[in-house]
Amino acid sequence: MIEKKVWLITGASRGFGALIVEKVLEQGDCVVATARKPEAITDRFGVNPNLIAVALDVTNEDQAHLAAKTAIDTFGRIDVLVNNAGYGLLGAVEEATAKEVEGQFGTNVFGLLNVTRAVLPYMRKQRSGHILNFSSIGGYQSGPGFGVYCATKFAVEGLTEALYAELAPLGIHVTAIEPGYFRTDFLDSSSLAVSPKVIDDYAETSGAVRKLANDISRKQPGNPAKLADVIMKLASASNPPVRLPLGSDTVAAIKEKHDSDKALLQEWLHHSVSTDFPEGE
Repeated sequence: MIEKKVWLITGASRGFGALIVEKVLEQGDCVVATARKPEAITDRFGVNPNLIAVALDVTNEDQAHLAAKTAIDTFGRIDVLVNNAGYGLLGAVEEATAKEVEGQFGTNVFGLLNVTRAVLPYMRKQRSGHILNFSSIGGYQSGPGFGVYCATKFAVEGLTEALYAELAPLGIHVTAIEPGYFRTDFLDSSSLAVSPKVIDDYAETSGAVRKLANDISRKQPGNPAKLADVIMKLASASNPPVRLPLGSDTVAAIKEKHDSDKALLQEWLHHSVSTDFPEGE
């Protein structure tokens, strides 16, 4: 067990989660793979002494603590936590209902917090570990049609940066994973909720994004298997970054936002710095 890593992965029955489980098992590591329906994990990967499938709805704090305890009781430690569980919400901000917004934050933000808080006491005790929080390019740059979803991922980025600073002295690394558009089921109904309310005034903005999402589903440029390979390398890095953009579209979007922010600072600099007290007061 000393040479093997122990992983706890949420949302492990499909998508990125399942691909990472596959790579973990190929590498000979141990994994507690969680999903709302753990039988889907067993059906995909069969019986393996290095694999335990556990029922976990990340919005259930008791289940999160039970999943973490199962990992400790079975394998003795948790080296890598992959907070992958989540889903998207498509629609203009005004079109989203309070229930839809609460559900989105409940899974993508509060669910991530539930699992992280359940795992951290064990990582702190062992003075080691790596937490990988799945964010998105939408956690770096928001846009029409995905405003509520992006808001949850902005929250994930903020939490990740704080955890990175808080846990570094304890030997625990934290990284936000920022995928762009990858060819997974993210744009399918299994991973993407669509607000049924449609307001005609948003036809050219979020309405256009609704159509685009349908058109590019299963045609995205990113290769999920290659992302999983990078995750394995990241988990073994001695000095991992606080965030890791993945996909050429993500890199392009970040550069575009940097340029836009630089122009904004230049245009509004006088006003931005005018709000301080005069020096010496």
